[in-house]
Parts: sequence; C-alpha cells; structure tokens
Amino acid sequence: MSELSKRRKVLSAGGFAHFINDGFTDTVYILLPLWAAEFGLSHAQVGLLKTFISLAMSAFQIPAGFVAEKVGERPILVLGTVLVGLGFVLLGFAEGFIMLAVCLCLSGFGASAQHPLASALISKAYEGGPRRAALGTYNFGGDLGKIVAPVSVAAVAGAFGWRTGTIAHGIVGMFAALAIYFVLRRAGAGGRRSACSAKAEGEAEGKARGKAGEKKVLGKRGWGIRDRTGFTALSVISMIDTSSRTGFLTFLPFLLIGKGVETETVGFALALVLGGGAAGKLVCGFIAERVGIMRTVVATEVGTVVLIVAVIFAPLVPTLIMLPFLGVVLNGTSSVLYGTMGDFVEADSQARAFGLFYTLGIGASAAAPFAYGLLSDQWGLHAALSVVPVMVLLILPICLVLRASLANVAVTKTMPLEPNLGR
Repeated sequence: MSELSKRRKVLSAGGFAHFINDGFTDTVYILLPLWAAEFGLSHAQVGLLKTFISLAMSAFQIPAGFVAEKVGERPILVLGTVLVGLGFVLLGFAEGFIMLAVCLCLSGFGASAQHPLASALISKAYEGGPRRAALGTYNFGGDLGKIVAPVSVAAVAGAFGWRTGTIAHGIVGMFAALAIYFVLRRAGAGGRRSACSAKAEGEAEGKARGKAGEKKVLGKRGWGIRDRTGFTALSVISMIDTSSRTGFLTFLPFLLIGKGVETETVGFALALVLGGGAAGKLVCGFIAERVGIMRTVVATEVGTVVLIVAVIFAPLVPTLIMLPFLGVVLNGTSSVLYGTMGDFVEADSQARAFGLFYTLGIGASAAAPFAYGLLSDQWGLHAALSVVPVMVLLILPICLVLRASLANVAVTKTMPLEPNLGR
C-alpha cells in the first residue's frame, strides 16, 4: 500500500470517527428541550446535564494519550466509540435526571478518546504534507455528523419518540466502531509501538532539530511542548472559544422555541447552525494557509460577536437566515487552532499534547452550560446569552501573544507554514 493511500485511509477513519462521535454529543442539544419538557427540568438542570457529558469527555483526554502510547491509538479509539453508543442505548431507558446524567457520563467518557487520538493519527500521517488542511477535513467530518445525527434522531423522535431515537442511534454507533477498527488496521495505523521504534522516533526528532546528542525515551520526555508560551496562548483561546460555543448552543434551542419554533423542528434549525459550522471548519482551515492564522482567528471571533448579538434579539425569520452564517464563524476558529497546535509540539508527543489541549478546552466548556443555566434562571435567557459575546471578545488580546510565538516558529523553519505571517 502506498504512503498516499495509507494517509487517505487514516484521514477517512479519523473523519468517520469524528462524524460518529460528534454526532452523538451534539444530538444532546436537541434532546435537552425534550427532557426538560418530560421531566420538568430547570435551565440550571439542563445546563448541568451538558456539564456532565463535557466533564466526562475531559476526564479521559490526557489518560487516553498516555495509554495510546503503550497500546496504540486504534483499540482505545474503537472502545471509546462503543461506549458512546452504549450510553445512548441506555438513555432510552432513563426515567429521570439522575439516570440521564449517568448515561451521558458514560457516553462522554467514551467520546473523550476520539478527539486527541484521531487528531494525533492524522497529524502524524500528514506531518510532511498539508497537515492543517487535513485536520480541517477531519473537522468537516465531525460537523457533518453534527448535522446528520441531530436531524435523524429528531425525525425518529418525532415519529416514534425520543427513546426509540436514542436507542437506534446508539446501535448504529456500536457498529460504526467496527468499521473504524478495520480501516485503521488495513492502513497499519494506531497499533502498538515497540520501545525501540519509540526511541528511534525520539532520536530522529532530535537530529532533525540539530540536537544529535538528544535521546528520548518514552515516558521520560514530558509533554513534548517546544513553545510553552505559544501552546498556552493557543489553549486559552481554545478554552474561551469552546466554552462560549458550548454555552450558546446548549440554550439556542430554548431561544428558538421562545421565538416560535416547534420543539420537534428544533433539529432542523440546529442543523442550519451546524451546517454553517461544517463549512466554516473546512473553509477556514484552507483560508488560514493562504491569508494567515491571526487574520483568520480575529475575523471569525469578531463575526461571532456580531452575529450572536443579532441572533439573540432578532425576530424568528431573520434569526433563521443568520444561523448558517453564525455557524461558519462560531466553528471556523477550531480548524485553525487544531492545525496550529502541532507547530508547538514534538512529533512523537502529539497524542499526549492533543490530549492536554482538548482537556483544557472541554474542561473549560464543561462549566459553561451550568453557569449560563443559572444566569438564565435568575436573569432570563436573553440576558444570560448576552454574556457570550463579551467572553468571545477576550480572545482578541490573547491573539497578540499567539502571533509572537507563530513568528518564532516561522523563523526557525526552512519553509514556514504561514508565509504571510509578517503583517
């Protein structure tokens, strides 16, 4: 099998894993109003359910990276996808808040492995190629899942009830895990690495950086972060961006219902946002390669602020028209951030570094739904959601720190990833 064919198989498997796992986690957004109506939940309780799944997703991010270095990414990724599906099957039998929380924690725990491990597999496969564009394609797969899964589950829920929808969706997810396993196995990716090969990779990395005397032994190399300032700035931006997006999307269905959208059709309205997000993640990754990382990040964040304010206070029809455009800027930043993270980390430490990066982002976003739910119960939904654009504005000054680190990366590379950085 050619190297190009192996790359494509890894990207296909990683993108499909993203499609399946993100489809599960974002289906929760359309289920929350249904659960609130059936079980009489407050907005704080609704937010707490989303917090539970986010906390569970963050809990195993870093351990997944460490375990993958011992047994390989493939078995952990497949097992995690099985657990996500199992959690949704069990949701179909939930009878109250506590059971909902337990099932969501199980699904979140399983989903925690997907982001760092699939990202690491693709990042390593495309280390000598268009890595940022490949990760943009990977993210596009996730956003397709965010469109297809909520709409599909909403359709089944409308016809047969939400319990049938979650059970059917869970069964599909468990079968999808088998497909991921066989594609990665055929590509020879994500299997167990020997200690000798791990050590050889570490030595090769040291020689590539002009440090022939540096020898790395697995388990003793730390996090493998080359630029702590850049990695920290990137992580903080991700934390603010992810938490703001999660908090807003959690209560967007309730905002739309308040504007007159029927509960059963919220899935379609949410698909407008996530469809725009799919386009945004794909396009923004390629745009960043052309016009520069900083310009792309600043443009998407400013657009996010403007459109969130407009969506909160506009009537229903203009709101629906703006939703796809909001999705583009709301999700467009992430592809740029994910592709850039590899610039600050050693090649043989990317699984654990991606695990740390995703843990920080998802961990920060875990508190957001509960916090916005409390604000909504106290001040009202519109006032609570108005806090989101204020938080997004905090990203802009941090971009200055990230810009300096990216400039250093460009200087130290023979062929800079961002030729337009000096602006």
